[in-house]
Amino acid sequence: MGAEFWDPLMLSLEVAFVSGLAVLAAGIFLGRLMANQSFKGKTFIETLFLLPLVLPPTVTGFLLIVIFGRNSPAGQWVEWVFHQSVMFTWWAAVIASAVVAFPLMYQSAKTGFEAIDEEITGAAKVDGANSRQLFLFISIPLALKAIITGAILSFARALGEFGATLMFAGNIPGKTQTAPTAIYIALDSGNMQLAWLLVASMIGISFLMLLAVSRIRG
Repeated sequence: MGAEFWDPLMLSLEVAFVSGLAVLAAGIFLGRLMANQSFKGKTFIETLFLLPLVLPPTVTGFLLIVIFGRNSPAGQWVEWVFHQSVMFTWWAAVIASAVVAFPLMYQSAKTGFEAIDEEITGAAKVDGANSRQLFLFISIPLALKAIITGAILSFARALGEFGATLMFAGNIPGKTQTAPTAIYIALDSGNMQLAWLLVASMIGISFLMLLAVSRIRG
C-alpha cells in the first residue's frame, strides 16, 4: 500500500500529536486551577469540561460546526484573520480531536494535583518558594505520573476520533482524511486489505500506549 495507507495514518499521528500538546497545556493549567478548590458553580464548569467525553461524536461535530461555521462570530473572525474558513481544514481535525480528548487530560491532571500532600507545599512556602516555583518544582514533579497518563490517554483518544472529525473536517484525502475515516471508506468500498492494514496499525499503536500507561501506573 502506498499513499492511501500512509497518508491517513501519518495525518492521524500529526493531528493527535498537535491536539495532544494543546490538551496537555490546557489540562495541566485548568487541572491545577480547579484542584482542591471549592466555589459556587464549580460542578457546572467541570461538567462542561467533561461533557465531550459522553456526548455522541456527531453532537460534538454539530456543535463545532455551529461555533466555527461561517455564520458564527468565531467562524467569521477566523475567516477574516486567515482568509479562509476553519471547516474542512487540517486545523478542523485538530480542533475536533482536542475537544474530545481534553476531558481525559483534565481529569487525570486534576486527580494528580489533588493527591499532592499539602504539608509538602506548605513546607516549600515556609522555605520561601513562590507560586511559580511551587508549580514547576513541586506540583508538576509530584503529579507527573498522572500527567503522563492523561497525555497518553488523550493522545490515544485523539488518534481514534472519527465522528466529530468527519462532520467538522470532512474526509479529504491527503488533507483531512485520518485513519479512522479511511477505514470507514475502505470498508464501504470493499477494500478490505487497506481496511485491515489500517485497523492493525491502530490496534498496535493503541496497545503500545495502553501498555505504557499500565507500566507508569505500576
